[in-house]
Amino acid sequence: MMSIPDKRTKLAGILALAPVIPVITIEDAAQAVPLARALIAGGLRVIEITLRTQAGLDAARAIIEEVPDAVVGIGTVLTPADYDRAARLGAAFAISPGLSIDLLDAANEGELPFAPGVQTPSDLIACVTRGYELVKFFPAMPAGGLAALDALGGPFPTVRFCPTGGINAGNAAQWLAHKKVVALGGSWIAPAADITAGAWSAIEQRARAAAALR
Repeated sequence: MMSIPDKRTKLAGILALAPVIPVITIEDAAQAVPLARALIAGGLRVIEITLRTQAGLDAARAIIEEVPDAVVGIGTVLTPADYDRAARLGAAFAISPGLSIDLLDAANEGELPFAPGVQTPSDLIACVTRGYELVKFFPAMPAGGLAALDALGGPFPTVRFCPTGGINAGNAAQWLAHKKVVALGGSWIAPAADITAGAWSAIEQRARAAAALR
């Protein structure tokens, strides 16, 4: 069984592959493969497919099976059952907008690297006492932005963050310059309207700009 430090190291290696992780909410799994190819062409290999829609798992499965260069994570993991589904699918990692003790414990027992979501010092205490030192800060802007991240980081010197929520092309570089930030999650790269329209060229261009941020 992979140890907690080993899972943390594996997740850190995944997040180091690109400065921005596209956060994808997809309604039609048939669009998943061309979407993934556009993102990879733009330089973003790590892709988070959320479980916000019925198509999420099928979309992730299609990318895993047909786009071998993609590193697929499952987002909006809310329960131990969601975590188990992501693991069985063959995802590279799982990530959540928040946490519960049941979810943290399930991820500790599983093999799939996991990033819980945090917003408060209490959230971080629950994480670090279980070995989680690479976490999602969500929703980053509504939760107080960089000032809040500074305040949270102070008492937890070993913790690193993947902020998501309200970050866009205009402020991404500022976030990435923060010493506690390892990568960003961003939905601006592949908005739902562009996915529905099949605007792969526009998505590729935004991916290329994001990949050049660091």
